[in-house]
Amino acid sequence: MISAAVVKLEAIEAGFDLCGIAAAAPHPKLARLASWIDEGRAGDMHYLRESLDERLDVTKVLPTARSVISLGCVYNTRAPLSIDTPPGHAFISRYAWGDDYHDVLKRRVRRLLERLAAAIPGLEAVSCVDAGPVQERVFAEQAGLGWIGKNTCLINQKLGSWIFLAAIVTNAELEPDPPATDHCGTCTRCIDACPTGAIVEPWTVDATRCLSYLTIETRRMVDEPLRPFVHTQVFGCDICQDVCPWNRKAAVSDDPAWQPRPGLQMPTIVELACRTDAEWRAFIRNSAMRRAGVRRIRRSLALAAARLPVEEAERALAAIEREPSSAFPDVREAVDWARQQVKETAAEVGGR
Repeated sequence: MISAAVVKLEAIEAGFDLCGIAAAAPHPKLARLASWIDEGRAGDMHYLRESLDERLDVTKVLPTARSVISLGCVYNTRAPLSIDTPPGHAFISRYAWGDDYHDVLKRRVRRLLERLAAAIPGLEAVSCVDAGPVQERVFAEQAGLGWIGKNTCLINQKLGSWIFLAAIVTNAELEPDPPATDHCGTCTRCIDACPTGAIVEPWTVDATRCLSYLTIETRRMVDEPLRPFVHTQVFGCDICQDVCPWNRKAAVSDDPAWQPRPGLQMPTIVELACRTDAEWRAFIRNSAMRRAGVRRIRRSLALAAARLPVEEAERALAAIEREPSSAFPDVREAVDWARQQVKETAAEVGGR
């Protein structure tokens, strides 16, 4: 049986920046998920309830589970913050600037598992990269990778919070690391900066108000009171991380996988709206933006266009309408709503 120290060295060799070990136990923070779902905070993410048993007890994922290997990759690059987005430009969450992290991390996890299987006879393991039924942040906190901040992101004291997570549930008996301790203190910058009030209290995010959920996850039309807040955030939202003091000197990654691809660092809303559906499908093929798909990207762009000057807004909305995706009811509703907002703004300006 290899030691936890060797596992960590193998993880670094496989391409991870962080590795820690937690016991495959029912840690108290796991239980919070059930009440959070019951409160209606999960919105359309029904898969969370469907996989709740596994999320509350990893032995339901792997009956022989003894340890959870938590892994992390820093994806922060030398790039501007969303809070510095110029007027008329769009912000795409930085986790989607490079290659699709699901694919990259899965390859690295497979590489690590191959190394571990060669060293541990009878190894049993189940790996998860975001989509699996394992609460990665809870186990990452228990493994000492960082603490769960008031914005519910995992924060590492030295590296910041721009970290992708993965987990391996295994039957290997590995020495656990001490859990991370909270260092948010009395700071409420993330709560104060959230434009929709989605961080309803420390350590609790109402997904149905979060711009990441509204622009990526939900298949429904965004509720009307929340539509103006899409503004520049057309895919995801980084605001709560941008203002976090622990990200002032966040680690920067030179990993080629996370470097921004052309056209993703603050393009104009009009420029994105003028791309055809076919161009969008090709553009997001190997990107985390696949999660939203062309339809939801179009919907967000239409909502964002409502805040543009009249001429630019009309150009963007006309471009959206030319594409087949505009036939979806939610995209159609977003375009109609945006046009009404532009009309009202023009009337106000003209009446002064």
